[in-house]
Amino acid sequence: MSLAEPPDKPILAVDVDGVISLFGFEGPPEEAPCEFQLIDGMAHCISLEVGERLRRLVPHYELIWATGWEDRANDYLLHLLGLPELPVLRFGRSARFGSAHWKLTPIGEYAVGRRLAWIDDSLDESCHEWARERSEPTLLVPTESHIGLEDAHVDTLIGWADRSGADVAGESEDERIEAISLRMAGLEDEDGAARRGGRARALRSRFRRRLD
Repeated sequence: MSLAEPPDKPILAVDVDGVISLFGFEGPPEEAPCEFQLIDGMAHCISLEVGERLRRLVPHYELIWATGWEDRANDYLLHLLGLPELPVLRFGRSARFGSAHWKLTPIGEYAVGRRLAWIDDSLDESCHEWARERSEPTLLVPTESHIGLEDAHVDTLIGWADRSGADVAGESEDERIEAISLRMAGLEDEDGAARRGGRARALRSRFRRRLD
Protein backbone atom coordinates (compact mmCIF):
# COMPACT_ATOMS: atom_id res chain seq x y z
CA MET A 1 0.00 0.00 0.00
CA SER A 2 1.14 3.55 -0.73
CA LEU A 3 1.70 5.91 2.16
CA ALA A 4 -0.78 8.77 2.49
CA GLU A 5 0.47 12.09 1.16
CA PRO A 6 0.22 15.39 3.06
CA PRO A 7 -3.15 17.03 2.35
CA ASP A 8 -1.47 20.25 1.14
CA LYS A 9 0.43 18.38 -1.56
CA PRO A 10 -1.34 18.67 -4.93
CA ILE A 11 -2.52 15.58 -6.76
CA LEU A 12 -1.24 14.63 -10.20
CA ALA A 13 -3.58 12.33 -12.14
CA VAL A 14 -1.52 10.40 -14.68
CA ASP A 15 -2.85 8.76 -17.83
CA VAL A 16 -0.88 5.93 -19.49
CA ASP A 17 -1.79 5.71 -23.17
CA GLY A 18 -0.46 8.78 -24.94
CA VAL A 19 1.55 9.89 -21.89
CA ILE A 20 3.72 6.87 -21.03
CA SER A 21 2.75 4.32 -23.69
CA LEU A 22 3.11 6.10 -27.04
CA PHE A 23 1.19 5.47 -30.25
CA GLY A 24 0.44 7.15 -33.56
CA PHE A 25 4.04 7.99 -34.46
CA GLU A 26 5.26 7.68 -38.04
CA GLY A 27 8.25 5.78 -39.33
CA PRO A 28 9.56 2.25 -38.77
CA PRO A 29 9.28 0.70 -35.29
CA GLU A 30 13.06 0.64 -34.84
CA GLU A 31 13.06 4.46 -35.00
CA ALA A 32 10.28 4.90 -32.44
CA PRO A 33 11.15 7.04 -29.37
CA CYS A 34 10.50 4.17 -27.00
CA GLU A 35 11.28 0.66 -25.90
CA PHE A 36 8.67 -1.92 -26.83
CA GLN A 37 7.39 -3.99 -23.93
CA LEU A 38 5.06 -6.99 -24.15
CA ILE A 39 2.20 -6.35 -21.71
CA ASP A 40 -0.75 -8.73 -21.53
CA GLY A 41 0.25 -10.08 -24.93
CA MET A 42 0.32 -6.65 -26.58
CA ALA A 43 3.38 -4.61 -27.54
CA HIS A 44 3.45 -1.18 -25.89
CA CYS A 45 5.85 1.60 -26.84
CA ILE A 46 7.06 2.87 -23.44
CA SER A 47 8.73 6.27 -23.70
CA LEU A 48 12.45 6.04 -23.05
CA GLU A 49 12.62 9.09 -20.77
CA VAL A 50 9.24 9.10 -19.07
CA GLY A 51 10.38 7.25 -15.93
CA GLU A 52 12.95 9.90 -15.02
CA ARG A 53 10.44 12.64 -15.78
CA LEU A 54 7.78 11.14 -13.54
CA ARG A 55 10.30 10.60 -10.75
CA ARG A 56 11.11 14.32 -10.87
CA LEU A 57 7.45 14.99 -10.03
CA VAL A 58 7.23 12.66 -7.01
CA PRO A 59 8.57 15.21 -4.45
CA HIS A 60 6.00 17.79 -5.60
CA TYR A 61 2.81 15.73 -6.08
CA GLU A 62 0.83 12.77 -4.95
CA LEU A 63 0.80 10.79 -8.19
CA ILE A 64 -2.26 8.65 -8.92
CA TRP A 65 -3.15 6.47 -11.89
CA ALA A 66 -6.07 7.88 -13.90
CA THR A 67 -6.14 5.35 -16.71
CA GLY A 68 -8.19 2.53 -18.12
CA TRP A 69 -5.22 0.32 -17.24
CA GLU A 70 -6.26 0.56 -13.57
CA ASP A 71 -4.30 -2.09 -11.57
CA ARG A 72 -2.27 -3.12 -14.62
CA ALA A 73 -0.41 0.22 -14.36
CA ASN A 74 1.07 -0.85 -11.01
CA ASP A 75 1.45 -4.47 -12.10
CA TYR A 76 3.45 -3.77 -15.26
CA LEU A 77 4.88 -0.25 -15.23
CA LEU A 78 6.46 0.36 -11.82
CA HIS A 79 9.66 -1.60 -12.50
CA LEU A 80 9.96 0.01 -15.94
CA LEU A 81 9.53 3.54 -14.60
CA GLY A 82 11.23 3.25 -11.21
CA LEU A 83 8.13 4.42 -9.36
CA PRO A 84 6.60 3.34 -6.04
CA GLU A 85 3.13 1.80 -6.02
CA LEU A 86 0.55 4.49 -6.78
CA PRO A 87 -3.13 4.83 -5.88
CA VAL A 88 -5.43 3.60 -8.65
CA LEU A 89 -8.73 5.20 -9.66
CA ARG A 90 -11.56 2.85 -10.63
CA PHE A 91 -13.69 3.46 -13.69
CA GLY A 92 -15.72 0.26 -13.97
CA ARG A 93 -17.11 -0.21 -17.46
CA SER A 94 -17.03 3.48 -18.35
CA ALA A 95 -13.52 3.52 -19.90
CA ARG A 96 -13.48 4.65 -23.53
CA PHE A 97 -10.21 4.83 -25.47
CA GLY A 98 -9.58 8.18 -27.17
CA SER A 99 -11.61 10.26 -24.69
CA ALA A 100 -11.24 11.36 -21.07
CA HIS A 101 -14.61 12.73 -19.88
CA TRP A 102 -15.44 9.38 -18.24
CA LYS A 103 -12.62 10.01 -15.75
CA LEU A 104 -14.10 13.21 -14.32
CA THR A 105 -16.21 11.80 -11.49
CA PRO A 106 -13.57 9.46 -9.99
CA ILE A 107 -10.85 12.13 -10.29
CA GLY A 108 -13.12 14.74 -8.73
CA GLU A 109 -14.09 12.47 -5.83
CA TYR A 110 -10.47 11.60 -5.06
CA ALA A 111 -9.30 15.22 -5.26
CA VAL A 112 -12.01 16.90 -3.17
CA GLY A 113 -10.58 19.95 -1.39
CA ARG A 114 -7.12 19.66 -2.98
CA ARG A 115 -5.24 21.22 -5.86
CA LEU A 116 -5.15 18.96 -8.86
CA ALA A 117 -3.09 18.61 -12.03
CA TRP A 118 -4.04 16.10 -14.71
CA ILE A 119 -1.92 15.01 -17.66
CA ASP A 120 -3.70 13.20 -20.48
CA ASP A 121 -3.66 12.98 -24.28
CA SER A 122 -7.48 13.01 -24.62
CA LEU A 123 -8.58 16.12 -22.73
CA ASP A 124 -11.63 17.69 -24.37
CA GLU A 125 -13.82 20.71 -23.77
CA SER A 126 -15.89 18.91 -21.12
CA CYS A 127 -12.69 18.31 -19.15
CA HIS A 128 -11.66 21.96 -19.37
CA GLU A 129 -15.14 23.15 -18.39
CA TRP A 130 -15.03 20.80 -15.38
CA ALA A 131 -11.60 22.17 -14.42
CA ARG A 132 -12.85 25.77 -14.63
CA GLU A 133 -15.77 24.93 -12.35
CA ARG A 134 -13.71 23.23 -9.63
CA SER A 135 -13.42 25.31 -6.47
CA GLU A 136 -9.76 24.28 -6.06
CA PRO A 137 -6.95 25.29 -8.45
CA THR A 138 -6.76 22.82 -11.32
CA LEU A 139 -4.20 22.46 -14.11
CA LEU A 140 -4.87 20.33 -17.20
CA VAL A 141 -1.82 19.40 -19.26
CA PRO A 142 -2.47 17.92 -22.71
CA THR A 143 0.06 15.67 -24.40
CA GLU A 144 0.50 14.43 -27.95
CA SER A 145 0.01 10.67 -28.10
CA HIS A 146 3.14 10.07 -30.21
CA ILE A 147 5.35 12.18 -27.89
CA GLY A 148 3.94 11.79 -24.39
CA LEU A 149 5.29 13.50 -21.28
CA GLU A 150 8.01 16.03 -22.12
CA ASP A 151 10.53 17.94 -19.99
CA ALA A 152 8.57 21.14 -20.55
CA HIS A 153 5.46 19.52 -19.07
CA VAL A 154 7.49 18.51 -16.01
CA ASP A 155 8.95 22.00 -15.59
CA THR A 156 5.49 23.55 -15.82
CA LEU A 157 4.00 21.05 -13.37
CA ILE A 158 6.78 21.59 -10.81
CA GLY A 159 6.48 25.36 -11.10
CA TRP A 160 2.72 25.19 -10.60
CA ALA A 161 2.92 22.77 -7.66
CA ASP A 162 5.48 24.88 -5.83
CA ARG A 163 3.34 28.00 -5.94
CA SER A 164 0.80 28.58 -3.19
CA GLY A 165 -2.87 27.88 -3.75
CA ALA A 166 -3.61 31.60 -3.56
CA ASP A 167 -1.10 32.32 -6.34
CA VAL A 168 -2.71 29.92 -8.81
CA ALA A 169 -6.37 30.19 -7.84
CA GLY A 170 -7.04 33.22 -10.04
CA GLU A 171 -5.37 31.93 -13.19
CA SER A 172 -7.57 31.49 -16.24
CA GLU A 173 -7.46 28.53 -18.61
CA ASP A 174 -5.96 30.85 -21.24
CA GLU A 175 -3.10 31.78 -18.89
CA ARG A 176 -2.38 28.15 -18.14
CA ILE A 177 -2.30 27.21 -21.83
CA GLU A 178 -0.05 30.21 -22.51
CA ALA A 179 2.40 29.12 -19.80
CA ILE A 180 2.55 25.53 -21.03
CA SER A 181 2.96 26.61 -24.65
CA LEU A 182 5.81 29.01 -23.88
CA ARG A 183 7.69 26.50 -21.78
CA MET A 184 7.37 23.81 -24.43
CA ALA A 185 8.61 26.23 -27.07
CA GLY A 186 11.58 27.19 -24.88
CA LEU A 187 10.44 30.81 -24.96
CA GLU A 188 10.50 31.70 -21.26
CA ASP A 189 13.60 33.13 -19.68
CA GLU A 190 14.77 32.27 -16.18
CA ASP A 191 12.43 34.83 -14.64
CA GLY A 192 9.41 33.43 -16.50
CA ALA A 193 9.23 36.36 -18.89
CA ALA A 194 7.78 35.37 -22.24
CA ARG A 195 9.59 35.78 -25.54
CA ARG A 196 6.94 35.30 -28.22
CA GLY A 197 7.70 33.24 -31.29
CA GLY A 198 6.24 31.10 -34.03
CA ARG A 199 6.63 27.81 -32.18
CA ALA A 200 4.72 29.12 -29.16
CA ARG A 201 1.89 30.27 -31.41
CA ALA A 202 1.82 26.87 -33.10
CA LEU A 203 1.70 25.08 -29.74
CA ARG A 204 -1.12 27.30 -28.49
CA SER A 205 -3.01 26.55 -31.68
CA ARG A 206 -2.38 22.83 -31.18
CA PHE A 207 -3.84 22.94 -27.67
CA ARG A 208 -6.80 25.00 -28.87
CA ARG A 209 -7.63 22.48 -31.58
CA ARG A 210 -7.79 19.81 -28.91
CA LEU A 211 -10.54 21.82 -27.21
CA ASP A 212 -12.66 22.45 -30.32
